[in-house]
Amino acid sequence: MKLRDFRIGWRALVQEPAYTLAVVLGLGVGLAACLLLLGFVRYSMEYDAHFPDVDRVYVVKQHFNVDPASPLQEVVPMFLREPALKTPGVIGAAVYIPARPEITPLTVRINRSIFAVRGLTVMPGFAEMLGLRAVQGNLADALDKPDRFVVTEAGALRLFGTVNAVGRTMLAEGNTVQVGAVVPTPPANTTIPFELLFGVNSVVAGADIRHEMMTGEHGWMGKMLLRVKPGASLPAIIDSLQRVVDTAPSMQNFSPEMRARLGKRKAIELTMSPLRDAYFDYKMQNSFVSAPGDRANPVLVAGLAALALLILTMAAINYVNLSMVRVLRRQREVAMRKVLGAGVGQLMLLFLFESLLVAMTATALGLMLAWLALPVFSQLVNRQLDGLFSLQNIVAAFGLGGVLGVLTAIYPAWVALRVHPTQVLAGRPDTESRASMQWRRALTVLQVSVAMGFASVTIAVAWQTHYAMRASPGFDPMPFVIVDMPERVKDSEKARRFYSTLAAQPGVAGVAITEDPVGRLDWAWTHDMTRPGGQSAGMEMKSVSANFFELYGIAPLAGRLFQAAVDKEDDRVPVVLNAVAARELGFASAEEAIGQTLLFKGFENKVISKRIVGIAPDLRFHSLRDKPIATAYELWTAGTVLSVRASADPASVERSVQALWPSFFPDALPKIVRASDVLAANYADDARLAKLMSVATGIALAIAAFGTYVLSANTVQRRAREIVMRKLHGARSADIGLLVVREIGALVLAAAVIALPIAVIAIRRYLSRYVEHAPIGYWTLLFALTLTLVIALIAIARHTWIAMRMVPAEALRT
Repeated sequence: MKLRDFRIGWRALVQEPAYTLAVVLGLGVGLAACLLLLGFVRYSMEYDAHFPDVDRVYVVKQHFNVDPASPLQEVVPMFLREPALKTPGVIGAAVYIPARPEITPLTVRINRSIFAVRGLTVMPGFAEMLGLRAVQGNLADALDKPDRFVVTEAGALRLFGTVNAVGRTMLAEGNTVQVGAVVPTPPANTTIPFELLFGVNSVVAGADIRHEMMTGEHGWMGKMLLRVKPGASLPAIIDSLQRVVDTAPSMQNFSPEMRARLGKRKAIELTMSPLRDAYFDYKMQNSFVSAPGDRANPVLVAGLAALALLILTMAAINYVNLSMVRVLRRQREVAMRKVLGAGVGQLMLLFLFESLLVAMTATALGLMLAWLALPVFSQLVNRQLDGLFSLQNIVAAFGLGGVLGVLTAIYPAWVALRVHPTQVLAGRPDTESRASMQWRRALTVLQVSVAMGFASVTIAVAWQTHYAMRASPGFDPMPFVIVDMPERVKDSEKARRFYSTLAAQPGVAGVAITEDPVGRLDWAWTHDMTRPGGQSAGMEMKSVSANFFELYGIAPLAGRLFQAAVDKEDDRVPVVLNAVAARELGFASAEEAIGQTLLFKGFENKVISKRIVGIAPDLRFHSLRDKPIATAYELWTAGTVLSVRASADPASVERSVQALWPSFFPDALPKIVRASDVLAANYADDARLAKLMSVATGIALAIAAFGTYVLSANTVQRRAREIVMRKLHGARSADIGLLVVREIGALVLAAAVIALPIAVIAIRRYLSRYVEHAPIGYWTLLFALTLTLVIALIAIARHTWIAMRMVPAEALRT
């Protein structure tokens, strides 16, 4: 390998700038897409990898079988910490909870500024479990003293404007607390994010939380991590903890009906999984304690990895096809080199160096394009990918480019080695062998089939997402604005005054109080409702104010719904059910349920008697992925969510909330959102997936179009004599054009036979996640086929026109 060989390769590329630009640009775009997707895949695979000895750290979870859906939640009773520390095989246990629920995050005041912060309240052992070390201050002291707290470096910079924050103070929940230690900022790819840490003794935690975390008297839930010894039996650890839960006094308050419905199942069924796998526990559901946070479907991440490799393969196929056409044009050059003594090794190195130069240049271009596209890509995947362009990743990118350069050089070099100098120099250049031609056609078919498959699935995903985001939730969401308050209306004078003042504002048609806005599950309470002497059913409870149904414009299916003029706020007797609840309670019809009595146990463990006053239609508190479930509505104004109906422009309501807020909640930040945005948030991941797939499909279609362009150019060149002979025998221009179109069209149809059945399977698997589908039929496949055909026709238009305009005398002379 000599520097002269590189110079020869570089001169050969410079001599054909159009060819060089085409191959570098094609490979560069493919590499940019591949690098971004593979970077995201690697980012996903490294979640929580920064924790020390992370492979021996496990998350304890539970199936809450009291809920008929048996949701999997990443919380367990906090009293399990002490028994866990005594369990054989366990060498550490850490319990923590969010400092405040995520729907009403902790807000702090620093001088005149208010900040919403992500904080955790932690028990002893948390810092050791996560391997935290103070870069400033005393970590143990900060987590032990009531007026101290821990802040990350990024948190200190955001709150105090400097990382040297030890001794700085802030006001939290009416208490002045001081920075006792600063710790390194956790990486973005962690399932345990935080800015602030408060010890269990902190004044911010509060007396009730402190008592429960230390005693576990009432069975409150928290998140728990266990570090186990090498070779420890995980089933034995779970069995030991399960026995503690089964015999705990706080876990015995279940009605006979509930126990009968549970059968042999346990009310709380514990399980464990490695912390390294927590990011891929995408089926985790909200609990009373917190939301799961960042999660991903491992199948989707694997699909993105496959997508990256497919795009790169398509770009490489383009390069190989172009190189093959170029080799056929360089037969005289290759023949002369052979005559002048160039051996097999020299010819191989010539094509290898050219390919490496192209691949390395394309890699540099791909890195630049990926860097420019990174902000948009980060938004599409909803992740912070700032560290994607680390030195290690850049070196890996050039390594990938080098491997690509070697692989794409093999076949063109092999074809060049088969050139016969005598025949070529005698004026009878080799034509491409039939096998080689069929191989390149097969590569083009692969390109087109991949692009067509992408297009088919993308159209289906986008259409289903569009349908889901606009499906009726049971009311018109457009006039509604949702306001989250930091305090419950029933228990707070400030909240009640804010509610009344807001209701009296111009442009406000009414205000209702709920625990959850429709479409968002903040507090999913499940209770067992029982008919006296009859059957029982578990159902989701929704606490609403008396004007809720009137404000939302919801009509009853039977009986009547709550009415402000008839019902008294916080009356515990009347209840409204949905149709699913009526059926599960055994009523033959909605009308039969009206006036019937139901019994259930409240939070005080007292039996409460309720009377059914009406049956409501299903409201979409859940997404279209979930079947409608049994739901009961009760009158209770202890919620923190206000549903504000605008009489005209919802923006005027938002301005009114912003203006009123500081007078009532000076130490909290307003959280205002449109009701339509609440509903759309359930499909945010699908919308991002649709956008990401649209970009990938665009790249795939562009690469396929370029491949088709190359193939059409080679077709016209290879069949030039045939074309002119046809013209000499009377063929019209339209006949010649049809000759080229027919050959390319056959390849597109062959690609359809390969791609569309696979696309049907992929679409069906995607739609299986939904219980209600958009009217997706075969039109999506037909649209993708038509789109691909149109792009292919555009790609071959230039060479079709050249073939139609070909002059026989010039073609025969050439």
